[in-house]
Amino acid sequence: MQNLHIETCPILFKDKAYLELNELIKNEDYSSIFILTDTNTQEHCSKILLQQIKTVKPIEVFEIEAGEKYKHLETCVSLWETLSEMGADRHSLLINLGGGVVTDLGGFVASCFRRGIDFIHVPTSLLGMVDASIGGKNGIGLGALKNQIGIIRNPKMILVDSNYLPTLPANELRSGLAEMVKHGLIYDQGYWNKFLHLDKLTLSDLDALIYESIQIKISVVEQDPTENGIRKILNFGHTLGHAIESYSHTHHQKHLLHGEAIAIGMLMEAYLSYKLTGLTETELLEIKQVIQKYYPTPSFSVDERKKIIDLMKFDKKNKGSQINFVLLKKIGECAIDQQVENELIHEAFDYASKA
Repeated sequence: MQNLHIETCPILFKDKAYLELNELIKNEDYSSIFILTDTNTQEHCSKILLQQIKTVKPIEVFEIEAGEKYKHLETCVSLWETLSEMGADRHSLLINLGGGVVTDLGGFVASCFRRGIDFIHVPTSLLGMVDASIGGKNGIGLGALKNQIGIIRNPKMILVDSNYLPTLPANELRSGLAEMVKHGLIYDQGYWNKFLHLDKLTLSDLDALIYESIQIKISVVEQDPTENGIRKILNFGHTLGHAIESYSHTHHQKHLLHGEAIAIGMLMEAYLSYKLTGLTETELLEIKQVIQKYYPTPSFSVDERKKIIDLMKFDKKNKGSQINFVLLKKIGECAIDQQVENELIHEAFDYASKA
């Protein structure tokens, strides 16, 4: 696979990625090297990475608890204090080894410590490889609200190695797959068509699909690095999906992974697209068949729906009190900054809950 780039950040793949990593460490002569993991990647992935790094410098490994609920300021403060205690300075390097929580939080920690130290992302989840690590967004939650505090800053490099994926449970792979499906829906119908028969895909197909998904995200982000225009299309499914995800985190019986919530959000926002922006009924049914085949769609009571709709007011795309949606004109083409009446959102809940 050829290297990819987003701005000045190279995206490197498999064995070549580690060669470039070691060359960077040698050339930059970092004063100290730290690896951030969570409890899962510490157990399953850290040995893989450590075996690939060739340096005489000591490497310190930090471990945080796994899970979205730990992506908050208290964790950052603990890591900043640990970095200070371990003698980190402006010339230190932080390598973030993990899924979206680790790369989001680690990038934010590195960007703020000593006004910014170098960091590298080594995503170990499918979601991290195709979405969370790409595009320079680094951030943390505020209470139950996702990614309310953050910064846009690219790492020195991103290492994508699908050999980490067998360490994931099936539901985590499915979560990452939702963002890949989204890339087809918002940007490339040909790519979307590859997901119409997911049951026929093999792990050997996955590298090519990951590569193409990253290409799509790069193409969007490079046109709009600070999310003032076309980059907003990456939020398709997220206005409702993030609210559903945040709500599920406070209601254990309906706890959803990010991709599971986004899949529900995409189905609901596809229905809104059918009602408002020209998506055909044939396209809507196609989207529904794919999503409902692979993602659980819980039903929500009227009271729960109202609470989820209320959470949408914290969506980052909003302007003032105006909630903005990304909707589909057709598969592969979007309309941004769309407003939707609550009555129609309740209809979308009804549509998504029906088989």
